[in-house]
Amino acid sequence: MRTIPLWNNLISGLHIVVVNWVLCCAEPVAAHNSPDAEVAADSLDRQTVNLSPGQLFAFAEAARIRQEFDAAEKAYRALASNPDLEIRTEARFRLALMLAAQSRETAAAVLLRQILDEKPHAVRVRLELASILIRLGDSAGADRELRKAQADGLPDNIARLVDIYATALRSLKPYGASIEIALVPDTNINRATRSSTLDTIIARFDLSEDARAKSGIGLSTRGQAYFRLPLSSQSNILFRVSGDGDFYQQSQFNDISLGVRVGPEIRSGKDQIRPSVGFSYRWFGGDPFVDSVSAAINFRHPMGPKAQSNLDLSISINNNRINDLQDGEVYAASVSYEQSLSAKLGIGFSAGGVRQSLRDPGFASTSGTINAYAYREIGRATVVGSVGYSRLEADRRLFLFPRRRVDNQYSASLSGSFRHLTFRGFVPIVRVSYELNESTVGIYDFDRFATEIGFTRAF
Repeated sequence: MRTIPLWNNLISGLHIVVVNWVLCCAEPVAAHNSPDAEVAADSLDRQTVNLSPGQLFAFAEAARIRQEFDAAEKAYRALASNPDLEIRTEARFRLALMLAAQSRETAAAVLLRQILDEKPHAVRVRLELASILIRLGDSAGADRELRKAQADGLPDNIARLVDIYATALRSLKPYGASIEIALVPDTNINRATRSSTLDTIIARFDLSEDARAKSGIGLSTRGQAYFRLPLSSQSNILFRVSGDGDFYQQSQFNDISLGVRVGPEIRSGKDQIRPSVGFSYRWFGGDPFVDSVSAAINFRHPMGPKAQSNLDLSISINNNRINDLQDGEVYAASVSYEQSLSAKLGIGFSAGGVRQSLRDPGFASTSGTINAYAYREIGRATVVGSVGYSRLEADRRLFLFPRRRVDNQYSASLSGSFRHLTFRGFVPIVRVSYELNESTVGIYDFDRFATEIGFTRAF
């Protein structure tokens, strides 16, 4: 691929400059060199285990050069548990670089995050993490790490190089995937009303148990995979497959979606443009529910060194397999903004609107949404809190109901990922969320409280 030589040269050049300015590798241990490797090797041959950190570093480096990676990894991991912060920082950093060179990006990312948990202002470590996140396919996470680095305040010459580095990150890994699996205790798995009756223009009807709120424990799965085909140094063709599913013991509430998208990915200066076309399928209760074809465009624009904005536009044609009156076109637009306030704190906002032009005006609607969120690094955990509000108004009243549908929905969530409990690259996550939908049509009036406990991993 044409982008790889430029990518490697840029990283090497940037590291040479940055390493002379920031902390990353502890000076006491960095001074140890090859003569100690011979001492360490001789000591090991004599079954001597009382090695100094310097000797163990030298042994690990010599083993790495000889491509005895298992021995080098064991030595570095022993040093990574040293009570001295500088020693374990350098051991983790050297081991992360070695693992990344072996295409073990997930393990490398875990080590770099461990360093940043203890040294959030280690700029070079954050740059390395950004490059690895790109190789894992997490471009949004990589951009966030770069904004955190720039939020710390860098000398002008370093800031310019980081800016160039951020632009080069759009070269991106050719393929990747991610997955999230969680158990979800939910007070309202079908997002249904808790009322036992429903007002209509005919009479007040009693609702069956199946039409009312049901609680349960489900299994939630989300995943995506992508592949990039280079066209030039500034563009790729991007193929994406995504899916999610919620599965319950009451299978009539199972909700599964699958989508495929393809389109060019174009870099213009610091901006990135992604037009795409695709199709998606949704099943509910094991039966086909909605099929759609769509076209969309995403425009990403950096707003200074610490912030980024996104604009998304889309149009889709939906075929509702259960109710033909809900067939039609859906138009959507949204804008978002995220800013890093420091290496440990960031905020974001988003706003959007959806127009559903469906066959029956009673189902056709216009809606708008606003959201705000903040994230905070606390020790070796990342905590994210968000709040949101949306309003939906139907075009007309459905024949059966006395009033036109108008919904006001409120939502809040709090989530945490806990890196100190990482196992084989799987990071534990906990997410708590609450939704309240107040509607003029009783059947759409609901509230729910859910907790997700699971793991996430990028490949």
